[in-house]
Amino acid sequence: PAPPPARHLFSDPAEIDALRRNLLAWYDRCKRDLPWRTLAAAEPDADRRGYAVWVSEIMLQQTQVATVIDYYTRWMQKWPTLQALAQASLEEVNQLWAGLGYYSRGKRLQEAARKVVSELAGQMPRTAEDLRELLPGVGRYTAGAIASISYGQATGVVDGNVIRVLCRLRCIGADSSSPAVIDRLWDMANVLVDRSRPGDFNQALMELGATVCVPKSPLCRECPVKQHCQAWRRKLFGKALPVPDVEDCGVGDCPLCPPATEPWDSSLGVTNFPRKAAKKPPRALRTATCVLERRGCHGAPEYLIVQRPSSGLLAGLWEFPSLPLAQGLQEEKEREELADHLQAWMGQPVAAAGLQFIGEVTHIFSHIHQTYVVYSLHLDGDVTLDPALSPSRWVTQDEFQASAVPTAMKKV
Repeated sequence: PAPPPARHLFSDPAEIDALRRNLLAWYDRCKRDLPWRTLAAAEPDADRRGYAVWVSEIMLQQTQVATVIDYYTRWMQKWPTLQALAQASLEEVNQLWAGLGYYSRGKRLQEAARKVVSELAGQMPRTAEDLRELLPGVGRYTAGAIASISYGQATGVVDGNVIRVLCRLRCIGADSSSPAVIDRLWDMANVLVDRSRPGDFNQALMELGATVCVPKSPLCRECPVKQHCQAWRRKLFGKALPVPDVEDCGVGDCPLCPPATEPWDSSLGVTNFPRKAAKKPPRALRTATCVLERRGCHGAPEYLIVQRPSSGLLAGLWEFPSLPLAQGLQEEKEREELADHLQAWMGQPVAAAGLQFIGEVTHIFSHIHQTYVVYSLHLDGDVTLDPALSPSRWVTQDEFQASAVPTAMKKV
C-alpha cells in the first residue's frame, strides 16, 4: 500500500514537544481521582505498584470506570498482593468478579499471578515485551500500560480512547479497527509518548479520550491539544488543511484518508473520526432455565444451582439448570425438552405440565442477544442428584446472591 502522507503523522519535534507539555499540564490539573491511581502513586514497591495497575487495566477492559471502582476496591482489599491472589481459589475469584462481565479476565489474571509466584520468583516482568510474552491474558495494550505507568518504560499505548484521539488529531478516516491502521496508531503513540513521564502521558491521552474527546458531543473548546487537532481545524475552516501534500490525500491512494464513498460530513465535525467497520449483529440465542425449589431443613426455600463448564462463555460460574433451545420451538416442545433435561439431573421423571412458566429475561452479551425462558418447579421431598454430572448444590436466596453467579442469573 502507498505510504501515508506526512500530514497524517507527527514528525515536527516542536509540535510533539508542545503537545506533550499541553497534555501533561492539563492532566496535572484535571485528572480524575481514581483508586488505582491513588494506590499506584502511593506504592513505593515497584512490583506491588505493577500489580495494582495490572488489576485495574484488566478490569477496565470493555468495562466503564464507574462500574470498576467498587470491584477494584474490594479486590485489592481481599488480595492486596500477587502472592495473596495466587493463593486464592478460582471460586473466590469468580465470586468477587460476578457481575463485572467477561469472566475469563479474572481467571487469566489469577493464572498469571500463580505463574509469577511459581515461575518468576514473585517478580513481575518489567518491560512491555516481557509482560506480553510471559503473562497469560496480557496483550499489547495492557503490557504497555503496566510497563509505562509502573516501571517508567517509554512505550505508547493504544486503546479505544487513544484511537479516537489520534484519529481526530490527524484526520485518520480509514477503518480504525483494521490491522494496518492499528499498527500506524501504535507507531504514532510510540513517537508521542513523553520520555520523562511515560505513564502520566499515556494516562493523560486516555483521560482526554474518556472525558473530553468523547465519541459524541466532544468538548472541543476545552481540549488542551485542539491547536494540534486537524479535525478541529477542519471543522473551523470547513476544508482540509492547506499543507503542501494535501493534494496527495483523498484521491484513493492514501491508506489513512476516509474512503471516497464516505467523504467528510460537515454536520458531524470532528465526530467524522474515527471510522469503524459496521458491527455484525449479535447472535440471538434462547435458553430454557428452571428454578428448582425445595423446602430446606430449616424451613427456608432452597434452590438448585449447577456449575458451568470450565471453558467457554461464563466459564466456571453457577446457574440454574439450563438448556439451549433451537430457534422456533413451540412452548410445549420447550417444556418437554427442559423436563427431559431436569430428569437427567434428578434421576426421576419430571412432568412437563408441572413446569410453571414465569416469563422471559433478556441479557445482552457483547456478541450474543440471550433470551432466558424461565420456568419454576417446586419439589416435595428430597432429591438425590447424580454425582456424575456437573457440580451442583442447593442454596438459600442469600447464599445464591453471595455465590459466583452471573448477572443474567440474578435477573432470572
